[in-house]
Amino acid sequence: MKRLHVHVGVESIDASVQFYSALFAAEPVVVKDDYAKWMLEDPRVNFAISTRGSQLGTDHFGIQVESQDELQEVYGRLRQAGRPVLEEGETTCCYAQSEKAWIADPQGVPWEAFLTMGASTIYGGDLDLASIRTAASPIRSPTAKEGACCTPELSKVVGQASSSACCTPTQAA
Repeated sequence: MKRLHVHVGVESIDASVQFYSALFAAEPVVVKDDYAKWMLEDPRVNFAISTRGSQLGTDHFGIQVESQDELQEVYGRLRQAGRPVLEEGETTCCYAQSEKAWIADPQGVPWEAFLTMGASTIYGGDLDLASIRTAASPIRSPTAKEGACCTPELSKVVGQASSSACCTPTQAA
């Protein structure tokens, strides 16, 4: 069964834990100096906060799955969404060991699909999502008549050409 994930950047962990604990009528299941997480059942949400983001407010959304089969199902949906997918693979993030991939909606809001495989004693690295956030338009075929179909920043994104092989716009007939 899948669970919606929401990650919010906050200024103060202590003040935010107090607020969200009251709002959710539940204590977080993980609390660190820079991070806290609630695993809510009603609604079914993995709600996390941290002081690690570059700005306050909504950082990203996600879909957390409970099995490798569900992860592959959601990965398939990411590929069908017509946007660049950044497959991070196995990683340490948010004090957890996970496997994940990222996509951004047309406005640049990042979404992750992930399977948590265990806890970690460290937060983990911060992935640079610029390549998917700056992909302002859907992936286009090389024969698209308006604009280029890719940018050099997308060379690490699955399904995109490398910067040296990037396509160019074609002339209208």
